[in-house]
Amino acid sequence: MEFNIEFSKENYPNTPKQIEELARIALNTRQDIIKSLFLAKSGHSGGPLGISDVMSVLFFAGIMKYDSQNPNWKERDRFVLSCGHYAPVLYTVLARAGYFPTEELLTLRKLGSRLQGHPGLDSELPGIETSSGSLGQGISIAVGMAMSDKLLEKNDRTVFCLTGDGEIQEGSCWEAAMSAGNFKLDNLCWIVDNNNCQIDGRVEDVMSIYPLGDKFQTFKFEVIEIDGHNFNDIIAAFNQFKQNQKNRSGKPTVIICKTKMGRGVSFMEDNYQWHGNPPNEKEAIQALSELI
Repeated sequence: MEFNIEFSKENYPNTPKQIEELARIALNTRQDIIKSLFLAKSGHSGGPLGISDVMSVLFFAGIMKYDSQNPNWKERDRFVLSCGHYAPVLYTVLARAGYFPTEELLTLRKLGSRLQGHPGLDSELPGIETSSGSLGQGISIAVGMAMSDKLLEKNDRTVFCLTGDGEIQEGSCWEAAMSAGNFKLDNLCWIVDNNNCQIDGRVEDVMSIYPLGDKFQTFKFEVIEIDGHNFNDIIAAFNQFKQNQKNRSGKPTVIICKTKMGRGVSFMEDNYQWHGNPPNEKEAIQALSELI
């Protein structure tokens, strides 16, 4: 089923009932991810499961403006998935938001499916703003979008972009950060999934990016560091970004989300070996038994 949830555009959710509903959405999102990855027999489990709480708030709590029945609505905010291998979580929230039938989630990575391993504009899947997958390039595209909106079109749209933490070892990310700060893109919200895991091990062991918040401050960002599994923290962070944008702070915002890879599945949680692996039948059954 699709999620039908009512939140005020001026007063983002903070009641226990609203938080409970967002948690249910995140749980259902994780179930969808496991099912689609098992049927695909390829794909990335850890990151999509870990960022599901943040994505649920972004798409279903009135934070982002969009119209799933009119995907090219000119006044929409835009979401760029720079870490394209997180595609299963993006596809799930798009389907649940009504962009395409939820049954299509079960075609992930199948021949002829619109749900490619990484998002692609060539698939003509509604809700996809740009092709992505080459790590570090998506945030540069997002910065370009934000520059166009703020400096040329002078509209009030927002650009949200998600990157992984291993991804920002790429130098192009820091060129994008320098541009965002220099051009005072307070309409840009950069979300970093800081699970400290990448395909070869711990981020701090492969090539440390820390202290991360200090680096972004140097590039003139408003830095918000949160527990990426605490819904009150996530909501407060987006609220703060929106307030900064409303006040024309002149600073782009980065929300550094401390998460656990594979969140909700005991044998995947905080285990970098689940960066790029799907569950087999036995593992999928166990995962779904825990995601209840």
